[in-house]
Amino acid sequence: MKLITVSGPPSSGKTAVMLKVMGVLKDQGFRAGVVKFDCLTTHDKELYQELGIPVRVGLSGNLCPDHYFVSNIEDCLNWGLQEELDYLVSESAGLCNRCSPHIKGVMSLCVIDNLMGIHTPRKIGPMLKLADLVVITKGDIVSQAEREVFSFKVRQANAGARILFVNGITGQGAWELSRLIADAPDQETLSGGRLRFPMPAALCSYCLGETRIGEQHQVGNIRKMKV
Repeated sequence: MKLITVSGPPSSGKTAVMLKVMGVLKDQGFRAGVVKFDCLTTHDKELYQELGIPVRVGLSGNLCPDHYFVSNIEDCLNWGLQEELDYLVSESAGLCNRCSPHIKGVMSLCVIDNLMGIHTPRKIGPMLKLADLVVITKGDIVSQAEREVFSFKVRQANAGARILFVNGITGQGAWELSRLIADAPDQETLSGGRLRFPMPAALCSYCLGETRIGEQHQVGNIRKMKV
């Protein structure tokens, strides 16, 4: 089974793109499934189910979605193997743009949209900078010049990634993306595998439930700014 990690800022078009790609894979006779990671709630499960795509949802609640992801992805892989899937997509939103849900030896994909501003690629961390594929969406509502500038900024942030424009509404570019993820390596286990980049640092007093403001209530991993 091929595992693909898909990440990107909220509302960038991850689900719309993957729905089109999975429709292509389904037409080609492949069986694909999805694990959707989110924080509080998601309605994407119904969208995948309408296409007959096996889907599981994981909500991290008050935990960091990345830490929740890495604690559960091996079980998700085992679920996909039990379902005898050809492809398993792990989809998660990079809520702080610092997320790093990519694994060494596993094909990784980052979805961003053309409306985010030309400086945004420099503000996004490992989920963009260490991705194998970068999909740019919403290119149909900006000019050709804006698309080229934005693509150049993405190239500056990640010089080694393959960049592809995909329309999540019409499906334009979905077939090309399905051909690229067909080159993903097969996965039998993630035991002993490694993330491409460490998770965001955690474990301060606020991670443990503290709500009071003030230095006397701040312990653990705390960083102060110069003002």
